[in-house]
Amino acid sequence: MPYPEGHKQKVRGKIIESAAQAFRTNGIRDISVPFIMKGAGLTHGGFYSHFDNKEQLVGEACRYAINDTIALLQKAADQEKQEPQINAIIGYYLSPYHRDKTEMGCILPALSSEISRSSDEIRQVFTRELERMIEFISNAAQVDSATGSALLSTMVGTLVLARSVSDSKLSDSLLSAGKQQIKGLIKSYVATEL
Repeated sequence: MPYPEGHKQKVRGKIIESAAQAFRTNGIRDISVPFIMKGAGLTHGGFYSHFDNKEQLVGEACRYAINDTIALLQKAADQEKQEPQINAIIGYYLSPYHRDKTEMGCILPALSSEISRSSDEIRQVFTRELERMIEFISNAAQVDSATGSALLSTMVGTLVLARSVSDSKLSDSLLSAGKQQIKGLIKSYVATEL
């Protein structure tokens, strides 16, 4: 009996989603194809009917994770009625919730250090996805690309440090300080544009 139309795409999507969640939580190197397939509710034997290799899956998972992050940040922005939308984006990104939910969080802080030692193919995909995030942040903050890059870099760096420490008070204070610095950077940009 043949599978219904769209079945292969649906299965492929489940694998990508499982990989994105696993990579966000544990990185690339320590996650095996069988682990990803199990997370998708599948046996690892079917992997190669969807992907040529793990590198191809890493690229697809990066795209998926960035799409997911942009959608979450846009949702936070759309719910904000009072402040500039960028403040809602910053608030969500540097929240204890986002810090603690690594499996659904932004992939940039989760993989940046590992990607720098990856293949050119993976680095190219990661670069394009980083550029999309910079564009999203720049547009939301209504700043140029250089300022958007600084905003995102500060957000990612803050989240990396907040996730790295064992002291919850220090972690919270890092998130708070990051928010203040980023909002200050936006204000100084706006002031120089006037």
